[in-house]
Amino acid sequence: MSFRKRNVALSGTLAPHPKSDSDTLPAAIPGVRASPLDGRLTTSTGTSSLDDILGHSGFALGNSLLIEENGTTEFGTTLLRYFAAEGVVQGQEVHVVGVGDPWARDLPGVSIAACGDIVPLESLTGPEKERMKIAWRYERLGDFGAGQSSARATPAINRKPEIDSSNEKDPIPTTAFCHTFDLTKRLKISNPKSLNFIPIHLIKPQNESPFHSVLQCLRGQLTLSPSSIIHRLIIPNLLSPALYPPHASNPQHVLQFLHSLRALLRQHPRQLVIFITLPIMLYPRSTGLTRWMELLSDGVIELSPFPHSMDTGPSATLSGAATAQEETPQGMVKVHRLPVFSEKGGGGNSGDDLAFTVSRRKFVIKPFNLPPVEGDSVAQRGEGEGKPIKVNIEF
Repeated sequence: MSFRKRNVALSGTLAPHPKSDSDTLPAAIPGVRASPLDGRLTTSTGTSSLDDILGHSGFALGNSLLIEENGTTEFGTTLLRYFAAEGVVQGQEVHVVGVGDPWARDLPGVSIAACGDIVPLESLTGPEKERMKIAWRYERLGDFGAGQSSARATPAINRKPEIDSSNEKDPIPTTAFCHTFDLTKRLKISNPKSLNFIPIHLIKPQNESPFHSVLQCLRGQLTLSPSSIIHRLIIPNLLSPALYPPHASNPQHVLQFLHSLRALLRQHPRQLVIFITLPIMLYPRSTGLTRWMELLSDGVIELSPFPHSMDTGPSATLSGAATAQEETPQGMVKVHRLPVFSEKGGGGNSGDDLAFTVSRRKFVIKPFNLPPVEGDSVAQRGEGEGKPIKVNIEF
């Protein structure tokens, strides 16, 4: 019986392994980074609290989010404007369906806090310097490890510009992943070509889909643009009678349109993300059409504004706010389904009650806390002062 040595090297050289698209670094694309959960590429929605709710500290590329809104308010449109403004600032392509140029004039401007001065490490002393040196790469990932509920409770600290810590004397800020926007300011668009408005023709035959031109324009843009360009598709007030013809709500038109959008997301999983708002006051969730639209979307959240009568009572000043310094919430947020959370499952709501607050300068989603029970003077005093009450204990 003959034996052969197993440690003899084979002659010849091995061909180098060709690099695939998955080997490219996410940092090469502005506004895109890897998820701290499973490494998939994500981009920001422009709202830091919404990024935390989505589970990846951002919105995973190749997914769609359906925002349902009750009533006649425009809170969903505000989220869309944040989403569009973030895309414009990051140099991405933004496509808006059914509206014209005036819609872009209301995009919020970048807040001064997002462009703050970078403090050199030499000016810090003690634990602050140690914290700045060690936690640059960890703070920007958000609170995903502490669970979904804790990430909602505490906004992530990953919204400031990333710092190259290799040069401690002169840190070089890079592009921020999520900017802070101010609703009282207006965004100055340096490159008008970054915004593409796709019109909806109101006068069309009943048997012809009004969404055909949208799909044709989007396919052309995705085909001609390089793979490093991210495209954001925004569809405000889908099926609204003010923007769409009556036959647009025909299931054979709108459902086929959502099917085609889902196919484009799967064909371009690293280039396309979609935000859609739907007025469920006109199309309730109890109807089959809305249910099918939810099934064809990767994520579904619902905004339920509080009635106007809640703001008139004297007890409404602190309703839902943990302290007197916090702003009063203006509605509830229901998470029906989230985009791909992980390959092991998930993507549902954790059961926490969420509320949203829209002020002149920000849009925040946070846990909803009920006010103290009437008659509980200790709790009411603590809430009014904004700090816990110290109780003397005698032994």
